[in-house]
Amino acid sequence: MTQTKTKPTPTQARKNGQPGGPCAMVIFGASGDLTKRKLVPALYNLCRQGLLPDSFAVIGFARSSLTTDGFRRAMREDIKRFCDCTPEPGLWDWIESRIHYVSGDATEPASFQALRAQLAEVERDHGTQGNVLFYLSTAPEHFGTIVRQLRDAELTDEKRGWRRVIVEKPFGRDLESARTLNADLRTVLGEPQIYRIDHYLGKETVQNLLVFRFANGIFEPIWNRRYVDHVQITVSETVGVESRAGYFDHAGTLRDMVPNHIFQLISLVAMEPPISFEADAVRDEQAKVLRAIQPMSEEEVLQRTVRGQYGAGRAGEKDLPAYRAEKNVAPGSSTETFVAMKLGIDSWRWKDVPFYLRVGKALRERRTEIVVQFRRPPFSLFRGTSVEALTPNRLVVRIQPDEGIQLQFGAKIPGATMRLGTVDMDFRYQDHFGAEPATGYERLLYDAVLGDQTLFQRADMVEAGWSVVTPMLDVWSALPPRNFPNYAAGSTGPKEADALLERDGRRWHEPEPPGSP
Repeated sequence: MTQTKTKPTPTQARKNGQPGGPCAMVIFGASGDLTKRKLVPALYNLCRQGLLPDSFAVIGFARSSLTTDGFRRAMREDIKRFCDCTPEPGLWDWIESRIHYVSGDATEPASFQALRAQLAEVERDHGTQGNVLFYLSTAPEHFGTIVRQLRDAELTDEKRGWRRVIVEKPFGRDLESARTLNADLRTVLGEPQIYRIDHYLGKETVQNLLVFRFANGIFEPIWNRRYVDHVQITVSETVGVESRAGYFDHAGTLRDMVPNHIFQLISLVAMEPPISFEADAVRDEQAKVLRAIQPMSEEEVLQRTVRGQYGAGRAGEKDLPAYRAEKNVAPGSSTETFVAMKLGIDSWRWKDVPFYLRVGKALRERRTEIVVQFRRPPFSLFRGTSVEALTPNRLVVRIQPDEGIQLQFGAKIPGATMRLGTVDMDFRYQDHFGAEPATGYERLLYDAVLGDQTLFQRADMVEAGWSVVTPMLDVWSALPPRNFPNYAAGSTGPKEADALLERDGRRWHEPEPPGSP
C-alpha cells in the first residue's frame, strides 16, 4: 500500500533544518540599498546553510532600465562588498543563475503584465510551482498601489500556489494612517498573506528572549512585579542621520523606532507564556501586552517623555555636524533624534513596574540592550557590618553589538571583614556558539517561505502600538518649537532623560568601560 507523503509543517521543517518549498521571490525596489546590503546577502547565507530550495528564483523589479544580465552583474559586485564572508563562486553562481530582472513602473499595468510573464518563465525554468513571495522594499505610500496592481494582474490569487507579501516598516505615520494602510492591504490580501517585517526580530538575541524566559525554570517565577523593580530598554546609535535625512526629517525617532522595534522588545519581555510557539499563540500574547500599555494624558506626555536633537560633536570616532546642519534637513527642524519615556503596563504581572526606554542617534556608543533590575533585598541582616548598601541584582540582555546575557549579583570580597562586591556571570553568543555571517534577515525570509508568521507583526499589534504613540505625537505637534540641539553628538543624550529616572530614585544602566576593575 502506497503511503501519501505529507508536507512538513514550518516547525518540523525548521527543526530538521529543511529548505523551504519551491518558490520565486519578487523584490519591488530592487535597485535600492536594502536589496544589495541585506536581502541578497541574506539569500546567499541561506543558500550556504542549505535552506534555499532547489526550485528557487529571484526577480528584481524597479524603475532602473537594467537588463537581467546588468542586474546580475550589479548583484555580483554588491555581494562582494556587503556579504560578511567571502562568497564561494559555486554557491554564488547557483544564485546568480536564478536572478532575473523586470524594469517597470509600479503604477503601470503593463509592467505587471511583464512581471507575470517573467514569473511564468521562472516557473517553467526553475520549477517554482506557482509559489511567490513578494517583497515590497519601497516607500510605504506605494504599498497599496502595488498590491492593487498585483490583484489586477491576477498575481495575488492562490489557485495554483501560495502568494505572500512582505511589507517593510514604517507601517503608517500614526494610528489613522496605520489603519488605512492595513485596510488597503486587506482589501486585496488575507491576513495570512501579509508579513509585516521588523528586522529586529531577526536578531538571535531577540528570538532567544522566548527561550530564556520559558525554557529556564529559575527566571520565570521571579519575572513579575513582586521581584522586578523596573525594566530599561536602550537603543543607542553612534551614527547620525546619514543618507536617510529625506525620510527621517519627516518621521523622527519616535515614529521610526518606537511603535515597531521598541514595542516588539517590550512585548517579548512582558508577555505571558503562550500555549505553544505557533504564530498566533505567540502574537496573541504580544498583542495583549501592547493593548495593556497605559495611555498617557496630555499632562503625562509632558512629564514622562523626553525629546532631543543632537548638536555637533564626535561620536563613533567620527566628527558629526549638528542635525540641523545635515544635508536635506530643514535649518530650523524640530525633528527629534532622541526619545526617552516612562511607560506602565496595566496587567497583573507588571502593575506598578515602570518600563523606561530611550533611543537615539549620534550617541556615545552603539548599544541595544534590555535591563531587568530586581528589587533590593531587605538590608536588616547587614546592620552592624561595614556594608553600607546592597546593590540590586541586574539582568542585562545585550542585543547588539556584543550579543549575550549578563547577570550581576553580590558576593563577599575575601577578607576578615564583611565587604560586598558586584560580580558578573557573562554569556557571549560568539564565545559559546561561534559566529555565523548574518544580516538579520535570514530567519525572517526563511520563515516567510515556510509560511510561519510568528516573527511578523499582525494588524492589531501595529494598531495597538500606534494607539500608544499617537497621543505623544499630537501633544508634541501642538507645542512651540523646541530649543534644539539639547545634547552633543558623542554624549549619552539630553540631561532631561537622566532626570526622568532620577525623579524615581533610579538611573540608566551604563556598562563599565573596557578594562575597568
